[in-house]
Amino acid sequence: MRVSRKNVTSATHAIPEIQFEDQELTSFGGLVMLQALLRDADLRARLRATVRHLPSSGGYCASRILLLMIVHLFIGWRRLRDLDYYCADPLVKRVVGLERMPSVSTLSRRLTEFDGRAVDNIRGLLRSLVAERAIAASPRRLTLDFDGSVISTKARGIEGTAVGYNTKSKGSRSYYPLFAVMAQTGQVFDVLHRAGNCHDSRGALDFILGCAQNLRNEGFHGVVEVRLDGAHYSDATCTGLHDAGMEFSVSVPFERLPQLKGVIERRRLWHRIDNEWSYFKWSWRPSAKSRRSFPCFIYRRRIAKPRKGPIQLDLFEPIERDYEFKVAMTNKSLAAAALLRYHNGRGSQEATFAEAKSQLGLGYLPSRREVGNQVYMLCNLVAHALGRELQMRAAPARSNNTATRACLWALERIGSLRNRLIKRAARLTHPQGRLVLSFASCPEAERDIRHYTQAASKAA
Repeated sequence: MRVSRKNVTSATHAIPEIQFEDQELTSFGGLVMLQALLRDADLRARLRATVRHLPSSGGYCASRILLLMIVHLFIGWRRLRDLDYYCADPLVKRVVGLERMPSVSTLSRRLTEFDGRAVDNIRGLLRSLVAERAIAASPRRLTLDFDGSVISTKARGIEGTAVGYNTKSKGSRSYYPLFAVMAQTGQVFDVLHRAGNCHDSRGALDFILGCAQNLRNEGFHGVVEVRLDGAHYSDATCTGLHDAGMEFSVSVPFERLPQLKGVIERRRLWHRIDNEWSYFKWSWRPSAKSRRSFPCFIYRRRIAKPRKGPIQLDLFEPIERDYEFKVAMTNKSLAAAALLRYHNGRGSQEATFAEAKSQLGLGYLPSRREVGNQVYMLCNLVAHALGRELQMRAAPARSNNTATRACLWALERIGSLRNRLIKRAARLTHPQGRLVLSFASCPEAERDIRHYTQAASKAA
């Protein structure tokens, strides 16, 4: 059917007059999906349990402050000052359970009133949220990737920060927490708070063993796998993980084992994996006092190296072939090709950190008190976990783990979900006493919002 230009175009030259009225309008209509998830997961009661020991003075109890911070980050704000721009939003107030939002100064002050026990309890809540979904999806095998990420600030006088190794902002004070990322769900399972001047391995072994024990406490009876980078390599770590019944793979740094260079140079027979990778197996005992040795797989990868200097294009191609090497130590019973795919899969946690920093507020420090920053960081991780939980409830999971232990769901970033569905204008109305949230007509948005809301209301 042909449409005339008269029926398509419209003269829109007049600039409308701007007015602001007190109406039941919300800029975050899709937040109703999170509201259904919070109710089904009984998150309000679980938040109250984490801060039950704190005094509840005034109208803003600690659990409400936590829920407000989680919603604040979920809908895309970072600074505490941004609260002023949505404090009158009726749906946000309904989700949080407040008739009147706190002021920014009140919110900032209440963040500093938390203590170490509350931080530990919130960490326990995060572990419980992630473990419930992960154990249900993969009851026989769960994989934890451990890595640190720098959270720096240009501000001075922030408690607990220190100047450490920071390639992006040299000389800045920072925290350097160690994260445990659940590979099957792409969620952060737990976090160890540390100052910015510590080595990657400080407190790591006890933290790793504690994460495995917490999984057992949540009812997991399968195999716990651990993947580590070269900063965590040591005889004590490998032996401790093996004695605890955990399967691990760890990168072996060449600077820690000078003899590796000679071993590789003397090697003549390499076993082929494909056109790119080859390997050989090497067994090494760290020292005479070591109780056991673990097999090392030494891999080399053929890469193209651009040729420098003048070239003669009519005689040969201006490309040389060279090799790069990596070494993985493990106690797993895997073939070399399978171990390579498994160990290379640990890079997925970087995408989790990038999403939490860019789409949420993980890289922002709102308080000068260390406990306030810890609570804010944990609220970020809970908001990220809820964003993924909402999507995982609405989509089927793969039945088996992949060789790389990729996430069992095809999930989009929380920023994309927010732009598509969360930030949709709507109006709250009360026809005949019924509470109704009305959106503008959009078939795609209607389909997705109804689907997510129904899925969030079902038991996990």
